[in-house]
Amino acid sequence: MAEFFEESVFFGAVISVLAYWLGTVIQKKWKYAIFNPMLIAIVVIILVLTVMGIDYEVYNKGADYITYFLTPATVCFAIPLYEQYERLKKNWKAIFVGAFCGVLASLSSILLLSMLFGLTQEQYISMLPKSITTAIGIALSGELGGIPTLTVAAIMVTGIFGNICARSLCRLFRLKEPAAVGLAIGAAAHAIGTVRAREIGEEEGAISSLAIVVCGLFTVLAASIFAGLY
Repeated sequence: MAEFFEESVFFGAVISVLAYWLGTVIQKKWKYAIFNPMLIAIVVIILVLTVMGIDYEVYNKGADYITYFLTPATVCFAIPLYEQYERLKKNWKAIFVGAFCGVLASLSSILLLSMLFGLTQEQYISMLPKSITTAIGIALSGELGGIPTLTVAAIMVTGIFGNICARSLCRLFRLKEPAAVGLAIGAAAHAIGTVRAREIGEEEGAISSLAIVVCGLFTVLAASIFAGLY
C-alpha cells in the first residue's frame, strides 16, 4: 500500500485537501477554537505518514501542487481591501504606525529570545519572517541565509496560534475597535489569523488583509537590518 502512494504524483495534494476538509467538519461540529482546521490537518497528515511509513519527501512531491497557489491566494485578500477602501483611507495613518510597531515588536522579540536560548544565526534568521505570509517569508528566509523549511514551520505555528487565540487576546486587552482588532491580528498572525478576523467582521478582515501587505513590506526592509544584529 505504501508503495502505491509513493508512486502517486498527487498523493500529497489529495491527503492535504482531505485532512483540511476533515478539520473543517470537526470545527463546524464542535465550534471550539482549538479545533483549527489547519492544526487538525497537520496532525492527521503526520499520523498518516507515520503509520504508513511514507517519507516526507514523497508527500511533499505531491503537496507542492498546493504550494503553487500560495501567492495567488494571498493576492485574493485584495478583495476585502477594495470593499472597505473608504474605511481604510480614513485610518491609514494609524494602520501604518500600528503595522510598523507590530513588525518592530516581532523582530525585537525574536532577537531577544534567540539570545536567551542560544540559537544559531541560521536559526535566528529563519525565525525573523515568522509573522508574515508564507509566500514572502520563504523568499526572505532564503535570501538572508535562513532555512526555508524552518521558516514555514514558524509561520504555521504563529498563524495557527494567532487564529486560535485571537478572540481571547482581544477580549483580554479590551480591543473593541474593528480597525485595532484587524490590525493586531493581521500584524501578528498573517493570513491564517486573517481568516479569524474575517469571521469577526468585514472591517476587521479588511484591515487584517492590509496589515499582511504592510507588515510584509516592513519586515522585508527591517529583517535585513536585524539579521546583522545577532
